[in-house]
Amino acid sequence: MPLLLKPDSLYICPVCSEPLAAQPSGKNYSCPKLHSFDCAKEGYLNLLPVQFKHSKEPGDNKHMMIARRLFLEHGFYEPMAKALTMMIDAHHLQTEAMQLLDLGCGEGYYSRAIDIFSQHSELINLHGLDIAKYAIAAAAKKQNKAKYVVASSNRLPYKENYFDFIVRVFAPSDADELNRVLKNSGYLLTVTPGPRHLWQLKEYIYTEVKEHAAESLIPSGFKTLSTQRISYKITPDTEQRMSLLQMTPFAWQVNESAQQILSDAACLEIETDFIITLFVKSDI
Repeated sequence: MPLLLKPDSLYICPVCSEPLAAQPSGKNYSCPKLHSFDCAKEGYLNLLPVQFKHSKEPGDNKHMMIARRLFLEHGFYEPMAKALTMMIDAHHLQTEAMQLLDLGCGEGYYSRAIDIFSQHSELINLHGLDIAKYAIAAAAKKQNKAKYVVASSNRLPYKENYFDFIVRVFAPSDADELNRVLKNSGYLLTVTPGPRHLWQLKEYIYTEVKEHAAESLIPSGFKTLSTQRISYKITPDTEQRMSLLQMTPFAWQVNESAQQILSDAACLEIETDFIITLFVKSDI
C-alpha cells in the first residue's frame, strides 16, 4: 500500500528527516523510507527511536512525574504561568491561528495553563514535547486538544519554519534546532530560576547557600526583546514540600537526614523567583 503523504505534514522522521504521515489505520506514522512510529492509546506519538535513548526510560520517571503533578496542580506556580501567558498574548497580534510548542513540557501543566489563561486560546494550536514517556502519556490524557510527542529536544521531529512560538520552562534546548523549527521572526519564551529561587529549600540541603547565577546567555540566532522577574512566597504543606523537592535537581543531592528534617518542619515559607525572557529569531 502506498504511503499517504500530505504536503503540509507537521512531523519529520527522527531517523532520516523525511516527512512523516499518518497511515490509514490511524495507529502509526511512516516515512517514505518505511520507518514507522506508533501512536499510543493515550493519543501521543512516540518519536524517540531506541537508538537515540541513553537509558531504558529517559527523562523523569513515573515517581518524579507524580510528584511534579501533585505540586503544580495546587497552583503554586500559577502566577508565573499567568505571566508567561500574558507575554504570549501581548505578542500574538495576528488573527490567524499560531503554532506553539511547549518544549520539555513534562506532564503538560504549562500547556494547559496557556489554554486556560490565554485570551486567544482558540487561535493557539498547542504542541508539547518531552523525552519522558510517562509525562507525555499523562499530558495527553488530560489535554487531547494538544499534539504531544515523545522526542529529544536535541532532535526536534518537526519540519522547518513551523512554529510561531516556543515556550521553554526549566528545560534544555539546542539553539540550532530552535532556529530550524521557528518561523522567521518567531519567538522563544524561556523561564529560568531567579537568584533567590527556592532559597529556604536550599538551606536544608547546602551548608552554604548561593544565589542562582543569572542566565545571561542569548541563544545563537536570537535577540532579547524583554525580561520580567516574578517573585513571591509560597507555603506548601509537608507532602507538597517533599513533592517540590522531588521535582528539582536538589533531590539528587539531599541525604535522608536532611529530607527528614525538611519533612518535619512545622511551617516553611519558600521564596519563588523566576526570570521570564522573550527572544525573537533574528538574522542579525
